[in-house]
Parts: sequence; structure tokens; C-alpha cells
Amino acid sequence: MSDIKTALVSLSDKTHLDVLANFLVQEKVKVFSTGGTLMALKELGVEVTPVDSLTGFPEVMDGRVKTLHPHVHMGLLARQDHADDQKLLEKHGIEPFDLVAVNLYPFEEHVSKNLSEDEKVEFIDVGGPSMVRAAAKSFKRILLLTDPEDYSILDQKTFSVDQRRHFSGKAFKLLADYNSAIADWMLKKSLTDKLPIQKDSNKMEALESSDGVELRYGENPHQSSKWFFDKNNEGLHQAKILQGKELSFNNLVDLTAAVESLAVIQDGRNKKTVVSVKHNNPCGVGQGQDIFTALKLSLSADPMSVFGSVVACSDELGAEEALEISKIFIECVIAPSFSKDAKEILSRKKNLRLLEWPKIKEGFYPKEDFKRVSGGVLKQDFDRVSDEQKEWSFVSGNQSDFTKDLKMQCDFANKIVARLKSNAIAVVGPEMSLGLGMGQVNRVDSVKLSLERMKSFHPNYKKNLVLASDAFFPFPDSIEIIANFGVKWILQPGGSVKDQEVIAKAKEKGLGMILTGKRHFLH
Repeated sequence: MSDIKTALVSLSDKTHLDVLANFLVQEKVKVFSTGGTLMALKELGVEVTPVDSLTGFPEVMDGRVKTLHPHVHMGLLARQDHADDQKLLEKHGIEPFDLVAVNLYPFEEHVSKNLSEDEKVEFIDVGGPSMVRAAAKSFKRILLLTDPEDYSILDQKTFSVDQRRHFSGKAFKLLADYNSAIADWMLKKSLTDKLPIQKDSNKMEALESSDGVELRYGENPHQSSKWFFDKNNEGLHQAKILQGKELSFNNLVDLTAAVESLAVIQDGRNKKTVVSVKHNNPCGVGQGQDIFTALKLSLSADPMSVFGSVVACSDELGAEEALEISKIFIECVIAPSFSKDAKEILSRKKNLRLLEWPKIKEGFYPKEDFKRVSGGVLKQDFDRVSDEQKEWSFVSGNQSDFTKDLKMQCDFANKIVARLKSNAIAVVGPEMSLGLGMGQVNRVDSVKLSLERMKSFHPNYKKNLVLASDAFFPFPDSIEIIANFGVKWILQPGGSVKDQEVIAKAKEKGLGMILTGKRHFLH
């Protein structure tokens, strides 16, 4: 005998409905349902009770309101171990639901069709997500099935709390992706423009003319946008898009920052590297002997900022890495390759963009760097930040303490800070960034920002701390602040008229200081 006695069924996707119906009939489950689902179940021999007989209120507003009623949600949310909840159910003659089979209006399927805005709005489900959320919250007693492929589990007839928790977790992921798709559509200027991505090809096809590829919008929804690229040159247009929504203007900007930062930071280092980028700045950098370690360090470096970031990886991602990525909301992941298991795991996050680009493993450097200015364009060499240690000068601290490992850590810090928007400060450990401050109009604010982030996210970090600055310290005030946070070595280019005062302050505070002789502004 099954432990399922009462079920609530409301389905837009009626795939494998016969499997569900067979279970309901064989186990003599009392079934409540709505609209088209009710009729389909009856045709399959299931005895069904309309939900409106439970609510005492008919479906209204063209079906907009049918399950949004206390008599439905009391049956979903009642707690088994709360006597008052059980008394309330008894008072109103309500049976708690043991099985909830619900899926949502197919919003993404219809939003891409040639429909009016009002027609598309009707595919925003309200009652369905409300039932799913309530049932998922009650996982200790309700088996919630939102995916028809999961109906086969009903053969078990009885279900553990771990199994119920699993399906509730899956339902919350569904809701997150569903809401994200709606939010994305709501923020669009155009509902029909699509980036022409060839998912079965190793290259995306650009328009043959010089008109560029139309993007959904630019940095903001009110800005129109196009993507121009040269198919004969290397770049992101070579990446294979494995899944996810079409790339946006901001995605492409952040992906560029991510792959270029990965190349700079990985250069000359034998460790696997992962760089997470948010708003065109690295927010987390991790390195390790394996890619899983590097990924975990990158994602944990700044766990607040990494939400909604773009992640670039130096090596293939497998199942373990895919499961780690699945724990948080990420916009895009780019890697040289993904294992079969990783693809299967990440396919559950339908909106997550996956890009496979083998070139990233070699370290992609653009030949030149361009910036638009009023009435023209600036061109410069790309700042590679490689092989600079021979130019370093020790001006404070004991040089005998400067081990090979510490030298590598300083090199790591120097490369990270070079990829942050100036003014930039990076506090790093041997294997990860700990606090990054960037884009401030004075260096003191960047120092404070980096140190406060380090203190907030890694208060108990015990290894050596190195702080790198992308340009000189104009005054010794920053050194005074740094000395109070446990930093042991400071790396900076030097070149200020106050260099001697800055160095004297470092010596006074017992800090090691290295002048690199090379500035790394990034505007």
C-alpha cells in the first residue's frame, strides 16, 4: 500500500499522464484537479473531484483564479506535528494533500511567439507557483512532482523524507528559472530580437554584411545594440554555445573581461585557475592543483558579489564542478570543455549560459586594445603583465623572508590587481583573492574597500596576506590603514613624489614593501 492518500493535480504539460493516472487508480488515491487536467484524468479512468468543490468557489477571470484559496493552501501547508493545524483542517473538513503534481504555464515557449503583450502576460503563472512553493515548503509530508519524467518514482509507493526533500529542491530551482525568464522578458526593450546562435556548430555565424548581429538591447533596456566581429580573427564568436538564454551586451563585455583576466592571471603559473567577473571586474579568483579547488576558492572569495557573475575556467569542468556551480545563480560559465555529466547536471539550469571554447585553455590575449573616445578611437597594446619580477626592488622588510612561495603570491596579486578597474587594490592569499577594491576616485577608498571585504568574508584567514596596488601610493595614509589588518607585504609600482615617506611608514609598521616599477591602470 502506498502512503499517498490524497493528491492535487494541475498540469500544463501532460507528458506521461498515463503513468500518473495508473498510480492514482491502482492506489485508489482521492484526486482533486482543475480544468483541462481534470478532463484528461477522467478520460484515463481516474475518479476526480473538481477543486471548486473544495473551495466552494468557481474558477473565475478566465482561469486566473482557481486554486488561490485557503481551502487549497491549508491542505498544502498544514503541519503534521502541529495539533492546531490538524484541528483547523478537521473543523473545515479539509484533507491534507500527500501528493502534488503541478507544472507551470509554458511561459518561455510562448513569449518567443508572435503574440501581443497581453497574450504573453496570460502565460505568467500565479496559482501554479503558489501551489509549488507551498508544497515544497511541506516536503516532510508531501511528495511534490513538477517534472513528468519523475512520475516513475511512484512505483515505490512509499517515499522517504530525503526523496521528498530532493523533489522540493528541484521545484525551487524550477521556480527560480521561471521567475528569471519572466524578469528577463519584462526588462527587454524588444521581445523578438534573438542572437543567431548556431548550437550545433563550433562557431556562431555573423551576418555577412557589415550591419553586425542584433542583440536584445545594450547595457540598459532602452539602448539598442549590435555585435560586430571579424570571423577571421580569434574571439568569443568562436565559442560553442551549449545551452542557455541568448547572450546579452553585458554578458559579452563580462565574458571578455573574464577570459582576458584568466589569461593574464594564469600566465606562467602551473595551477588551474578560475576567475569570476561581475560588472566587468574580477570579484573572485582561485587557483589550485585541480579545477574543483580553484572553482570553490573563486566562488567563495566574495560570496556576495559572485551572485549573478560570469565564470571563466582554465580547464574542463566535470560533475563535481557542475554541482558546485548549481548551488548559486551564475549568468555564464565559459571553459575549454565540459564533461558529459557536467552538461547533464547544468542542463537543469535552463537559463544558465554555457560556452565551450578550447582556446581559453591556451590563454587568449587580444593583439590590441581599443577604446572609444569622442570623435574617434584609441588603440594600445594589451597589458599582459608577464615576467616582471626581475624589475622588482625591495625597499622595506627582510629580503631573506621572501621565499619562492611568497614571490609566487606577489606575482599572483600583481596580476589580479592589473585586471581591476583603477584605482585598484587586491588583498590575496597564496591561492585566492580575499578582498578586492576597485573603481574608486581615490586610493584610500580602494584600500578600505579591499580590506573591509577581506575582513567581512575571511575574518579568520591565517595564511600570509599580500596587498597589491595598481599604481603608487600618493601619501603614507594608506600604509597606516593597511598595517592594522595583518598584511605582511605590499606590492606597488612606486613613482610618487612621496615615495620615501610611504616607504618610511612601511618600515615603521614592520611591513615588507616591493616596488615593481610598472603601473597597471585599467580604465
